[in-house]
Amino acid sequence: MTNVIEVLQKRNFIDQLSDKQLKEIVNKPISCYVGFDPTADSLHIGHLVGVMALSWLKKHGHKAYALIGGATGRIGDPSGKSLERPFLDDKIILKNISSIRTFLEKVLGKDIQVVNNNNWFEKIKFTDFLRDIGKYFRIGPMLAKESVKLRMESQEGMSFTEFSYQILQSYDFYHLYKHSNITLQIGGSDQWGNITAGIELIRKLTHKTVYGMTFSLLTRADGKKFGKTESGAVWLDEKKLSYFDFYQYLIRVLDTDVIKLLKMLTFLSLEDINDIENQMRAPSYKPNTAQKILAKEVTEFIHGKEGLEIAQNVTNAAKPGSDSTLDYDTLKQISKDMPNINVTFSDIIGKKYTDIACQIGLTSSKSEALRLVKNSGAYLNNKKVIDPSIIISEKDLINDTFLLFGAGKKKRILVTIEKK
Repeated sequence: MTNVIEVLQKRNFIDQLSDKQLKEIVNKPISCYVGFDPTADSLHIGHLVGVMALSWLKKHGHKAYALIGGATGRIGDPSGKSLERPFLDDKIILKNISSIRTFLEKVLGKDIQVVNNNNWFEKIKFTDFLRDIGKYFRIGPMLAKESVKLRMESQEGMSFTEFSYQILQSYDFYHLYKHSNITLQIGGSDQWGNITAGIELIRKLTHKTVYGMTFSLLTRADGKKFGKTESGAVWLDEKKLSYFDFYQYLIRVLDTDVIKLLKMLTFLSLEDINDIENQMRAPSYKPNTAQKILAKEVTEFIHGKEGLEIAQNVTNAAKPGSDSTLDYDTLKQISKDMPNINVTFSDIIGKKYTDIACQIGLTSSKSEALRLVKNSGAYLNNKKVIDPSIIISEKDLINDTFLLFGAGKKKRILVTIEKK
């Protein structure tokens, strides 16, 4: 069995280890966990690094647990947050837990152990917890945590509710160690303070040593976080973000970031990734080749072969200038997996292309639509629009139902015409 810590270090996956001995410890099978708070009914691409960590540990013979914070999700982790999270209704939290559990079991397999920390916290009395666990925490070190210091210095400040989060997360680690012999907690670099607090609690309560590992957060070369688009988060659930949009997000990754993401979000060998990196430096390199590999690998991991096939088919069919036939059946299929809008016949037929482009959100203004046409970036049904005064006519409709608008190489909007 190859050493998983060495594998992840070579892929620049690991940010910190609580103990250098961990590299030796993982030469034998251990149990580990990553925590996910159910603040939404889907994880997003930032969570994918934690999912990959569990998958790598599983591949190397270790037992992987995913903790869903049914209890801690009612509070919200203040780490990396400038404002306190809005509280969620219990029914919403239960729905979110169910969705996240289903996703994790789909991606990581039915043998992934999914636990909910509300199962133990709901049985603990508040005064008992303060007496038995709270006494092991000192205010000084708690205030010294980076996430706490940043919030304390802000105008918003920090409530006691959020301040107590690190105690709850620490107890999670203790409970999982005591009942499931879990000796490794894994989390993002912003979780370091919470993880080490848990390690210290276990040492005080049991005189045993457990371990922590953090991974680097997904950030771009400019330092900004990955995972945001114009329309919101890059969700991992296809009900919140289509296969096509997920695939397209990865296709649009910059050259400066793609190698890093290939190392962190795929299982491609380092030899293959180094080969791709060398190809990118060659004059004969075809732009976006590395991004297509990234999009293929990640989309297939998250959405399976069927999801990948749909994403690729939609991409090919909707590509501006594409030779793909835009027939009714093709457009009916891709209407589920790309941005689309319904309009009435009278609202679009007989109107200028530039007016409609602004109306449906292809461009932010009519002047931008005019510039798009003049710069040869406007498309209608995959054909370039060269006349800014062109009028949308009934003969442009595909099967009397669809129009496909495009801006540049990447942005497409499918318009469905409501029947007259």
